[in-house]
Amino acid sequence: MNDVVAVIGAGTMGAGIAQVALEAGDVVRLYDIDAAARERGHARIAEGLARRAAKLELDAHAIDDWIAGRLARLATVGALEAAVDGAELVIEAALEDLPVKRELFSRLDGAAPPDTILATNTSALRVGDVAAATSRPENVIGLHFFNPAPLMALVEVIATPATAASIVERASDIVRRWGKTPVRSTDSPGFIVNRVNRPFTLEALRMLETGAGTIEEIDAAVVAAGFPMGPFALMDLVGIDINLAAARGVFEGFGGGAVPEAARFLPSPIQERLVAAGRLGRKAGVGFYRYGANGRPDGPAEEFVPLGRHIEGPRLDPADIAGRIVTAIVAEAGRAQADGVASAADIDLAMKLGAGHPWGPFEWVARATILE
Repeated sequence: MNDVVAVIGAGTMGAGIAQVALEAGDVVRLYDIDAAARERGHARIAEGLARRAAKLELDAHAIDDWIAGRLARLATVGALEAAVDGAELVIEAALEDLPVKRELFSRLDGAAPPDTILATNTSALRVGDVAAATSRPENVIGLHFFNPAPLMALVEVIATPATAASIVERASDIVRRWGKTPVRSTDSPGFIVNRVNRPFTLEALRMLETGAGTIEEIDAAVVAAGFPMGPFALMDLVGIDINLAAARGVFEGFGGGAVPEAARFLPSPIQERLVAAGRLGRKAGVGFYRYGANGRPDGPAEEFVPLGRHIEGPRLDPADIAGRIVTAIVAEAGRAQADGVASAADIDLAMKLGAGHPWGPFEWVARATILE
C-alpha cells in the first residue's frame, strides 16, 4: 500500500521532495497557500519527471505513461487540513524562518493524525525549536534533503532529545525506500554537512581577503585536489545569499559574537558586501564570476570583490591552498565527532554524498597525502 505524503511548501525544494516520493510510488499532496506557487510546483514536478523518464530505456508511449502514472498520484491543495488528512509523513519545506515554521507546525499539530511523522527540511534551524510549537515533540524530526532533491543521495535525519526512537526508524525507512541514504545527526548547529563544510568556503574567502590567492587560483587548486567544484564557483551556483545565510545560521547557532569559539564561523565581509550589492551568483548573472547568456562563467568578476584583489600578502601554491582548506575541514569534523554530532563513518559518508567531497575528512587523515 502506498503511503500518503504531505509536502508543505511548493518551492524548489518542496517540489523536488514531492518528485522523489512520487517516483517511489507514494501519493503526494503538495500544499501551498499561494495558488501560483502551487502551479509552479506542479510544473517543476512534471518537468523533473520528464527529465527522469528521458533517461529510462522506454519508448515514447511508455515514457508518457510513466510520467502520467506518477502525476496521477499528485494533488496540489490550498488547505492544510486536506493536505495532511491520513498522511503517514508530513515534510515542511517552507522558508528558513523560525516564526514561519513554528506557526506551520502549530497548525500541523492540530490537523495531522496522532501518529503522523512531522518533519522539517530545515538546513540551519534547531529542530527542537520548531518542535516546541507542537504538543507532540516526540513526533517531530528533521529530514534535511539536499538540492536538487531528486539527484542528491543524502538525507540528514535529525532527532531531538524528545524525538521518539520509533519515529526515527520510520522516517529512516521511508528515506531508504525512496532510494536515499539516511545519515543520523544530533540537533546541533549546521547538523553534519553545513557545519563540517563551512571551512570549504570560509577558508577560501579568508585566503582571498589576505591575498594568498585569487578567485581562479583558489578554485583551480581545490579542483586539482579532487573536489568537483571550487568554493567560489560553488557559492555562485548555490547563491551567495544562500551560502551567507547558512554561515550566519551556524555562527549564531554557536553563540555568535558573544562566544569566542564561534569566531571560526564568522561570515566573510566579502560575502556581506556582494549580497548587499545584489551580486548573488549565477542567478544574478554575476557573483565571484560573471555569467553569459548561456549561464556559463565568463571570467572572474574581481572588480566586484571589495577585498582581495590588490592586497599584497604571501602567496600560496596550489597544494598549500587545498591543504589549508582540507585541514580546516578535518579539524571541524573532529570537533563535530567529539561533540557527539555523528560518528566518524557517518561524517565521512555525509560529506561525500552531501557536499561532493572526494573523501571524507577522516579518510583524508587516513590517506595522509594532501596534509603532508
